[in-house]
Amino acid sequence: MKACKFPRLVLGLFALALLLSLVGCGGGGSSSSSTPPAAQTGNVSVVLSDDSTDDWSVVGVKVLKVELVPQGGGSNVTIYTAPATPPVINLVQLDQIGELLGQAGVDPGTYVSAKLTLSANPGDVNLTVSGDPSAGFPLAASTAVPAGQIQIVGGQGSSGSLTVPLNINFSSPLVVTQGSSNALDLEFDLSHPAFIVQHTPVTGNTIWAVNFNGPVRRHVFADIRKLILRDPYGLVNTVSNDNTYFTMTRVHPTYPIVSPETAVTGSAQINIYADSANGTLFYDVDAKTKTTVTDFSSVVSTLPNKYVRVVARYQQNGKLVAARVYASSTFNKVWISPEGHVLHVNKLTDIMRVATEDGSSMPIQIDDNTQFFFRVPEKAQSDSTPIGTGTAWFEANVVRGFKVHVAVRDVTAAQPWVADSVDIEDARFSGKISAATGTDFTYTRAFPTVGDDYTVTLDYISNTTANGTDDSGNAITGYKWWYLLFPTKMDYSTTGDGRNANGTSVINDFVSATSGSANFGGTVGAVPAWGMSNAFWGDPSDTTGWSANWTILAPVSLPRGTVSSAWTNITNGGSFGLSVPGGAQSVTVDLSTVSGSATLVYQVDRSSAGVVTVTGKDLTNATDLQTVQQALVVGTDVKVFGVPAPDGTVKAYVVFYYTGTLPM
Repeated sequence: MKACKFPRLVLGLFALALLLSLVGCGGGGSSSSSTPPAAQTGNVSVVLSDDSTDDWSVVGVKVLKVELVPQGGGSNVTIYTAPATPPVINLVQLDQIGELLGQAGVDPGTYVSAKLTLSANPGDVNLTVSGDPSAGFPLAASTAVPAGQIQIVGGQGSSGSLTVPLNINFSSPLVVTQGSSNALDLEFDLSHPAFIVQHTPVTGNTIWAVNFNGPVRRHVFADIRKLILRDPYGLVNTVSNDNTYFTMTRVHPTYPIVSPETAVTGSAQINIYADSANGTLFYDVDAKTKTTVTDFSSVVSTLPNKYVRVVARYQQNGKLVAARVYASSTFNKVWISPEGHVLHVNKLTDIMRVATEDGSSMPIQIDDNTQFFFRVPEKAQSDSTPIGTGTAWFEANVVRGFKVHVAVRDVTAAQPWVADSVDIEDARFSGKISAATGTDFTYTRAFPTVGDDYTVTLDYISNTTANGTDDSGNAITGYKWWYLLFPTKMDYSTTGDGRNANGTSVINDFVSATSGSANFGGTVGAVPAWGMSNAFWGDPSDTTGWSANWTILAPVSLPRGTVSSAWTNITNGGSFGLSVPGGAQSVTVDLSTVSGSATLVYQVDRSSAGVVTVTGKDLTNATDLQTVQQALVVGTDVKVFGVPAPDGTVKAYVVFYYTGTLPM
């Protein structure tokens, strides 16, 4: 049923997306280094991260600067400055993992917000459609959107030097102490309906309006060791005198992708330590050799000036320890190892296709010797102990949407390349939720390619399994869930008995929340609950399979329609009627005006000159409330994203209303 397709959340952008984030776990300035901080400073890291999407292979942005704002006033503290040629960071590759930009020493103090500066000149944001977008997506597979059809909302400054400055207030301060290691986590929510807004008029070109103001927030990351990093690339400078670490300058791939791929030199220098306890696997890609090292003494004479890809994890003290290092004299050889989302799974041929950054995909052959690893960075053994091997494990446990990085057995061989190992960086299931009980629930997912469809039943993780922290730093145990756009309203337990602060069962709350549907009738039909879950391998609740450690209930993209009955009872949130093409009856849409959980409302205008503006309206503000009330009258064109409630209504999380030139 088209109305409930999760990948369509942003007018075709939503599939699995959750948190398009600028996560701080490595920060760095133009002269930054990851050398352990001097005694008088603390270490703050800046990392860019994001969630997945079926519809885009590239959402590329340029981060120019990240600053911390001290409590009580004073000068901002710069923790990252881009080099003269800012690298393009492809957010699509960062599905629940972080792109390490660098690290910086910061004076002790309390910081209450961050300022992020993005480049906003034409061409500074890149959009390329995936190799297999969701059904009905308006662009063909692998299409690169022309720069002239991408409008960056909120740009300031003069032509050629346009930027978008973003101020992100922290729900709780970031406290830096002497010798500490801190993780700053600022999330760009790719799945936020207002992030990329498509506007197609009856005549004229489609404009893709990219709106950074709103879909960015801080997420507290209490334990730096749990951060999964995207494999950083670098050019090795030196090896330390004691051979325990090497220093590399961060490099990034060129965008748009070229062949052979070339490196863009970054600004940050990072120290990478060998794993002296468990050993680091060192791959010489040129010589096609693999050895285990506990220091870098055996390669000290050949490693400088080589390009490397590093599978790294943080230690509590802020050190980056390598589980695996791939080294070559040519950047293309270390970059070419396939990384991306699993786009297709063929269980008859044991070939999976991994999405690539040029909008296509690469076939990867799984054989009986292919090892699969599930990355749990705080557990060193997860990087050296496979959770499965061979084709039978692959067929039973891998689905479309996983985020993987493949180590190819021989890149000089003919394709399809054979996978020596597959790092599962994120095991993500999503789809229509059904049959939720006190022990498990079922996902049903349909894709444009029928062979990728799946139905899977996931257990909840055990009530005693550690599962991160809340925004106040309190440890969470057991399963947790929340609504996509309101992560601060998470339903979780800190007591180990599966009950939240109100004394009710977290799982029972989830069962109740997913039991309803909104029915338009006609050809549209019923809209069921839809969500996504991050899965964990080997939990006590299911020691040989995947278990859900969290679920996000996602706002479903309803067809664009019109207001059939005006918004009433606005002081208490109220509701309006929504009619959609193909529906036989209207559905009641409930709104909220409560601070912290108010419905997000956006006015979308397109002028006769083709300029699209996206203006947020705050329903907790009396003036904006009145403006929206005057707009949501019978006949107004609207687009609603919401979660169906058990009583058949839709709880709206985002509402767009259109003025000026209306979309087609």
